[in-house]
Amino acid sequence: MAIPRIDLSTPTGPVPIPQLGFGMWQVPQESAADTVRLAVDAGYRHIDTARIYDNEAGTGAGIATSGIPRAELFVTTKVWNDDQGRDRTLAAFEASLARLGLDYLDLYLIHWAAPGRGLYAETWETLLDLRASGRLRVAGVSNFHVAHLEDAHARTGEYPPINQIELHPYLQQAPLRAFHAEHGIVTQAWSPLAAGRQVLADPVIAGIASRHACTPAQVILAWHLAIGNVVIPKSVTPARIVENFAAAHVTLDEQDLAAIAGLDRGMRTGPDPDVFGSDS
Repeated sequence: MAIPRIDLSTPTGPVPIPQLGFGMWQVPQESAADTVRLAVDAGYRHIDTARIYDNEAGTGAGIATSGIPRAELFVTTKVWNDDQGRDRTLAAFEASLARLGLDYLDLYLIHWAAPGRGLYAETWETLLDLRASGRLRVAGVSNFHVAHLEDAHARTGEYPPINQIELHPYLQQAPLRAFHAEHGIVTQAWSPLAAGRQVLADPVIAGIASRHACTPAQVILAWHLAIGNVVIPKSVTPARIVENFAAAHVTLDEQDLAAIAGLDRGMRTGPDPDVFGSDS
């Protein structure tokens, strides 16, 4: 099954990212390689990890033994808060590449703005220098609010082409998504299922799942795909890895999308980007 791709804008031309990827958050290092291979066998070609997940080495081992040519995989990792600033970011990039065993990254993200550190604009500028080096295809950000995106643009004259944010039916981030659309920024969703909390048991979601003969998780992932998000569900359960990937087969209608749009309640499962990361 071919997963749709969304173009990320760069000065040398668009770079397509698979819209449905596989997240490595909370996957233990010792099982990361096996998990990556399971994901690749299920059809995923987009793997998302981070330095702070402490599984880059296992992720890289899974990529190396997946049997899939490197050029067919889209690999993301992220610079952590205490590695922000030019020199530390450059060193962190090299360390992540080494742990992953890769010659280049498809996407490198600033994991959090960590505004109290006052370094995210400098770090964004550094990511653009890494992109210019040829070993990074796309520079991006994660957990940036509008003010952070504006600061990045003011520093470099360039908005990030992608912003990975917490986003699910109970936290739909409509104003931020509208800003993204206005400035050519692709929205990527982490915690797309609300970390397994009550959204999966929501009666509206359950009703849509029943009508489409699919699971609530598949409904939510299909919703993300329908509204144009890049989405990275995570699981270590083989059956669920396959189930999540099959969400690409689910087609929601306008009534379904309108019903899910009405579920937004501003519920975060993770930290607030305006305050998180200043001392972590």
